[in-house]
Amino acid sequence: MASQMIEIRWHGRGGQGTKTAAQLVAQVALEEGRFSQGFPEYGPERMGAPIRGFTRISDQPIRLHCRIERPGVVVILDDSLVSTPAVNEATDGDTVFVINTASSPEAMRRKLAVNGNSIYCVDATGISIDELGRPIPNTPMIGALIRATDCVSLDTISTDLRKKFLKKFGERVAEGNVRAVKRAYEEVRT
Repeated sequence: MASQMIEIRWHGRGGQGTKTAAQLVAQVALEEGRFSQGFPEYGPERMGAPIRGFTRISDQPIRLHCRIERPGVVVILDDSLVSTPAVNEATDGDTVFVINTASSPEAMRRKLAVNGNSIYCVDATGISIDELGRPIPNTPMIGALIRATDCVSLDTISTDLRKKFLKKFGERVAEGNVRAVKRAYEEVRT
């Protein structure tokens, strides 16, 4: 995916870190010398409400300044959203799905009603509870996304998380997030 633009649409609920994940992946791509955008789209701004985030990464300047209409990757932070029409909107047989779920990729394929797509599943909520003590699946989902797409480097995201989270939250939270990303990268199922 190095020579073309990758467009990622994130689906989650308020409080799960959807906006943060979309922006963090874009920031890491910039640090790696590529062009990127990361931004949210809000509906009702309340905890638990569905929200979307968007990330674009390219080796060339990005001239688009709109939401992503035809994503190459769909990241779903809450598997209760899998059956909603917004998740499948404008996807095709090449769209990669990365889903936070304890269910199998086959079960998610049936719920999504897709054929031929690559589907990656990881229990990001379980990992975040183990590593952070809270159900915030965004950083583990970044690990699963990296495994599915190689959109950014696992080393760069780990370094970036340490820097950003150490200042704001301290060593325990920073290292917990790094462990969560690495665990999800290793534990993702396809």
